[in-house]
Amino acid sequence: MGNRPRLRDDLRELAGYHSPQVDVSVRLNTNESPYSPPAEFVAAWTDELARFPLHRYPDRGANALRAGLAESLDQPANRLFCANGSNEVLQTILLAYGGPGRRALVFEPTYALHAHISRITATGVVEGERDTAFRLDPDAVTVAIDEHRPEIVFLCSPNNPTGIVDSPATVRAALDALDRNGGGLLVVDEAYGEFAPWSALELVSDDVALVVSRTYSKVWSMAAVRLGFCIAPSWLVDDLDKVVLPYHLSVPTQIAGRLALRWRDEMAGRVEALVHERQRLVARMEAVPGMTVFESGANFVLFRPGIGSAGAPLNEASGANPVADAGQHLWEALLGKGVLVRNFARWPRTDGCLRVTVGTPEEDDAFLSALEEILEP
Repeated sequence: MGNRPRLRDDLRELAGYHSPQVDVSVRLNTNESPYSPPAEFVAAWTDELARFPLHRYPDRGANALRAGLAESLDQPANRLFCANGSNEVLQTILLAYGGPGRRALVFEPTYALHAHISRITATGVVEGERDTAFRLDPDAVTVAIDEHRPEIVFLCSPNNPTGIVDSPATVRAALDALDRNGGGLLVVDEAYGEFAPWSALELVSDDVALVVSRTYSKVWSMAAVRLGFCIAPSWLVDDLDKVVLPYHLSVPTQIAGRLALRWRDEMAGRVEALVHERQRLVARMEAVPGMTVFESGANFVLFRPGIGSAGAPLNEASGANPVADAGQHLWEALLGKGVLVRNFARWPRTDGCLRVTVGTPEEDDAFLSALEEILEP
């Protein structure tokens, strides 16, 4: 067999990103839309795809897609960059502005892939902290940037997994601190931005080193298509084009993203319905004894059961964590009733927490009934 090539030393201890799936009747763990795309969209998409000469490469610049997005967002097309999901947008940014000797600042707990992709691109990772309610105030951002002087700062708003929306003051504080420390790039990940009451998109200009990234996976019901994009200064989009692979965005993806924009009103209606459903979900969950439900501006809700709830064992052995034990016990009990939610009970900083995606009313009722049956005395 010969000698195997050696993985980079800095990647040897790195684990891949996974969201384990289990075959259950109610799956509310991955923040997907609970609704399929409109049938009329699917018909239009497959009809146009059938007429495309598949022996030809796609448009390298995704110009028609960028033009449609630009019009819908009231932005110039040269501020749009599209890729295979928002994660590829983030990776391309790190390829361009990260790398050896450079650092990215994240505020934990937050989306794991910000740090993960940073490490893959040999970018150092430094951490700031959110408070015990998972909020991030402007002063904390300023202090962390002044201390670490990073080249890239990641904010996730609404934050995953906590659901908290960062305030305009927090975003502006990050921009001011970066500028005062000699410059740097602020990336605001708005994968769930359509569900939030405000967007950092209003701050994007060619004079500000700010990127806002978004995805078609949630609101647009297109997680399987893998399409993300960012709105950024035109000069930054030019830089991203230097490092992204040629013809990286397939024809089916480009067509789907462009045609979906015809159904903007229907998608806006879905956002409104899911926000209303989120409010109903939160109200029922808050009525469960011992339950802590965290504020959310996304299509998911983070929550923590009380210690010893549902008969969870109170393990007092050395090193035991009864808060984490309660969350783990509830996750297992929900799974036993055919409901899968995301388990953060034993993650750093989210002891005992679980996260539920807002689903259809029927899916949410199944989750709520199981939760109440398990936890109510």
